[in-house]
Amino acid sequence: MSIKIEVWGPYACFSRPEMKTERVSYDLITPSAAQGLIESVFWHPGMKWSIDRIYLLSPIRFTNVRRNEVKSVVSGSSVLSAMKGGKTDLAIYTAQDIQQRAALILRDVHYVIQAHFDMTEKAAPGDNPGKFQEITRRRLARGQNYSAPYLGCREFPASCREWPGGEIPAQPLTQDLGYMLHSMDYSDPQDIRPRFFRAKLVNGVLDLQDCEVVS
Repeated sequence: MSIKIEVWGPYACFSRPEMKTERVSYDLITPSAAQGLIESVFWHPGMKWSIDRIYLLSPIRFTNVRRNEVKSVVSGSSVLSAMKGGKTDLAIYTAQDIQQRAALILRDVHYVIQAHFDMTEKAAPGDNPGKFQEITRRRLARGQNYSAPYLGCREFPASCREWPGGEIPAQPLTQDLGYMLHSMDYSDPQDIRPRFFRAKLVNGVLDLQDCEVVS
């Protein structure tokens, strides 16, 4: 079952993994970010979302900002130690760990995400594609979400609704965007790997249906 979702927001950052210290955004929303955004509206273990196309509705614009971040993280081993009664401090003190980092982010983003879902083996006997599509459409119409949708970073909220229909006025832009993050491969929990593809906008449309994905 297919659906088209209009997404927009004042800022977005879909971070390139090769940039270690300063955040630099891809030119366009990544398929994994688009999938996560749709799943924030409606997710169920009996369905799996896939992104078919991304339509660019506004020009690609960048801006520079400086953001306060903390340089430390709480490690999993520390959490396990605390759970076992160890005297481990799990707090992060921003006064000690805060630091400013520059970021090259997108502004005034506007997309239409065309996606479909397939049923999985975890679907209940009463589940069916029509039911899930109707729930998704109803939640979009009412502005209901399982979690707040965002554009790459949680401080960049996204607005979304079902595309009202008619022709999508994509930007007249054809451009090679280079290798872009497609998704994460979780088949081996001990060796989670990123998967990439060669992204190319053709008349403002990123077609993902026949793209070659490599690890």
